[in-house]
Amino acid sequence: MDDEIRRKVLALLDEHRIMTVATLRPDGWPQATTVGYVNDGLVLYFLCALDSQKAANLARDSRLSLTIDHDTADLWTISGLSMAAHAVVVTDAEEADKALAMLPLKYPSSTVLPVKMPTRDEVRIFRVEPMVISVLDYTKGFGHADLVTV
Repeated sequence: MDDEIRRKVLALLDEHRIMTVATLRPDGWPQATTVGYVNDGLVLYFLCALDSQKAANLARDSRLSLTIDHDTADLWTISGLSMAAHAVVVTDAEEADKALAMLPLKYPSSTVLPVKMPTRDEVRIFRVEPMVISVLDYTKGFGHADLVTV
């Protein structure tokens, strides 16, 4: 991946906070869900309930597709990311704590809510490792995407 594309990917990851993840259900149908995320460079982390359908789906098949984008009134300014990735449960306590510590930085207003932040034992934390990234940028033409392998 060249430096210009890498900078664009990192900028999009840093400016957004939610993504849609698609996993495979046991019956083969895709399940798309919106989740919050944090990232450390190209590595993304998201949390879900221990008994969530996402967690069960990913326990069977670690493949994940995701999109990160935003709404815009101007068709010609559409930009975003689409990724094919693997999602791995974070089992290392240090890595889990690092991911949880990044959440208040990405979601600063969450620190004032009356809800307690979950601990690593109360949630499933997934590390998302991109394999293929599609960088969508309509300013370069309708449907323009740069496809890169990580």
